[in-house]
Amino acid sequence: MGDNELKSRLEEVLDARAVETSPLPVGFGLTGLKLCLADGRRLAVKARHAGSGRTSGLELEAYMLGELARHSELPVPHVHYADANLLVMDFIDNDGGAITDSVERHAAELIAKLHASPKARFGYARDTQIGPLPQPNPETSRWVPFFRDHRLMAMAERAHAEGNLPAQLYARVERLAERIDDYLIEPAFPSLLHGDLWTGNVLVSGGRIAGFVDPAIYCGHAEIELAFTTMFGTFGKAFFETYEALLPLEPGFHELRCDIYNLYPTLVHVRLFGRAYLAGIDRTLAKLGL
Repeated sequence: MGDNELKSRLEEVLDARAVETSPLPVGFGLTGLKLCLADGRRLAVKARHAGSGRTSGLELEAYMLGELARHSELPVPHVHYADANLLVMDFIDNDGGAITDSVERHAAELIAKLHASPKARFGYARDTQIGPLPQPNPETSRWVPFFRDHRLMAMAERAHAEGNLPAQLYARVERLAERIDDYLIEPAFPSLLHGDLWTGNVLVSGGRIAGFVDPAIYCGHAEIELAFTTMFGTFGKAFFETYEALLPLEPGFHELRCDIYNLYPTLVHVRLFGRAYLAGIDRTLAKLGL
């Protein structure tokens, strides 16, 4: 939708006059706005053109934010309105600051509290999405088969079918899947996960976490979330020292399981951004002798 059409639509659904708008960076072909209303509210807006071809609607992102708000104390924006092509939520004040040691320690406290609350099953009550990609969540009683079938192989199969994961590399991923029980361990219980913890989804203010955005929720092993924070160097030593003082990790996470879990987000990037990410998959499989 055009700018004027979007502004009119926002005023209609929010029953308030827009007094100022400014661009807000968002990804995957969406339009982003910071919106100031006459009643004083400051909101963040994501809008999708109705003909963009994406299969998942912004109402799913709203659902995931709502689930985090209901089932955790993680700071996430409150949703004011959502439909397939429009999401309106609170604008979280942030100063765009760097992720310093103090930010990492605060993040670790928040994420450890999120992970510490036991959930009943792995998966979720409905399928979710990571970025614009569908994320299947059939509820199961064991983590390792869930990761194998509904994370690793589900994403690898789609990447191969779309032509971004070559047959030889796909066959090596399949060999890992056949031996996955040799490498991964079952957690004591399922944890609710944000699901997409990287720097771009972490908002900072005054040396502390201001909020987390763009979730990809499900219930899984906390280790896959922790692994994701290392993929782009989002969190490091200060985060893990604080987290592990609260929730100790089983031996072998940093040495091996972290790399295995990061195959999933790497395959996501292969699908979204192409073959430049294949080298990371090759390195991990070679490390395992596959």
